[in-house]
Amino acid sequence: MNKDSSPSVQFVTIDADLAGQRVDNFLRTQLKGVPKSMIYRILRKGEVRVNKGRVKPEYKLKAEDIVRVPPVRVTEAAAPVNPKLDKVASLESHILFEDDRLMVINKPSGIAVHGGSGLSFGLIEGLRALRPDARFMELVHRLDRDTSGCILIAKKRSALRNMHEQLRMGQMDKRYQALVAGSWPKNRFKVKAPLRKNVLQSGERLVSVSEDGKPSETRYRILESFSSATLVEASPITGRTHQIRVHCLHAGHPIAGDDKYGEAEFDQTMKKAGLNRLFLHAASIRLQHPQTGEPVTFKAPLDKVLAGTLERLR
Repeated sequence: MNKDSSPSVQFVTIDADLAGQRVDNFLRTQLKGVPKSMIYRILRKGEVRVNKGRVKPEYKLKAEDIVRVPPVRVTEAAAPVNPKLDKVASLESHILFEDDRLMVINKPSGIAVHGGSGLSFGLIEGLRALRPDARFMELVHRLDRDTSGCILIAKKRSALRNMHEQLRMGQMDKRYQALVAGSWPKNRFKVKAPLRKNVLQSGERLVSVSEDGKPSETRYRILESFSSATLVEASPITGRTHQIRVHCLHAGHPIAGDDKYGEAEFDQTMKKAGLNRLFLHAASIRLQHPQTGEPVTFKAPLDKVLAGTLERLR
C-alpha cells in the first residue's frame, strides 16, 4: 500500500492474511502514531467504511473487504517522539532469526514485552519502530519483564494463528535456565502444583500455589551444581503467569534475583557474585516453522551478567 506525504483517502483491499482481525486493530497498524481515541472517533463518525458501509470497532475483517481509510493529520507535536531510539536501535543486535513470517529475539532483561502499566515503550513497540514498513508484527507469547531470552514475533497473521495452535496443542518445546537457591534434589524431575493469579490494587500480579488454581506443571533437570546454588533447566508443560518462578519457590529453591518470590539472604550472596537481575533465561525454543512445517530450534546465549555470575560461582 503506497502512502504519499499528502494525506488522501485510501482504499485498502484486505488479503487473506489480514482477514480475521478487528477493524480498530487494523487501523492502528495503518495509521501509525494516530491516538486510539482518534481511531474510535473516525469509526464512530462513519469516516471509515467497509464495502461502503459503516462498521463498529469490533467488526472482523474478511478477505476481499474494501476498507476506506480517511486521511488523518497528526500534528508534529502529537506524533510520539520516542526517547528510547538508542534502545530501539540496539534491538537489531538481539535478533536471532528473521524471515518474512517469523522473527526470534533474544529479549534483554528489564524490557517489558509491550508498553502499558505506565510504560510507553515495550519490545513490540520497539520492533515496530525498527521495522516501520512491516504491515503486521505481533507477539506470539510473552516473557516476564525481567526474564531474558527467546521470544517469537509473528510477521503475518497466518503465522500467528499457526504458532498459537502449536502452543495450544503443546507442540512447542521451551527450555529455560534458572539459578536456584540450595541443592536441587537429583531425583526431582517435575513440580506439579496448581497456580492462582491474584491482581493487587496496585495492578501488580502475584501468583501462589492454591488448590483452586489452574493445573500447572514444570519439568526440571540439573545442569550444574555449586556450593550454594544449582543451575537447572526448566521446561514448562503449561504456560501460567510466573509459573517457573513460583514452582521453584514451592519446591523450596527460589530463583536468584527474584524480587517477588525470592529469598533476600540468597540474593545478597548472589549480588556478591555480580548478579543484579533475575536469573531466568529462555535458553531455547523448538517449534515447526509456520510456513514449511519443518522443525526448527532457536537458542539464545546468556547475557554478560548471567554468564559472568556462573563463571564466578565456578
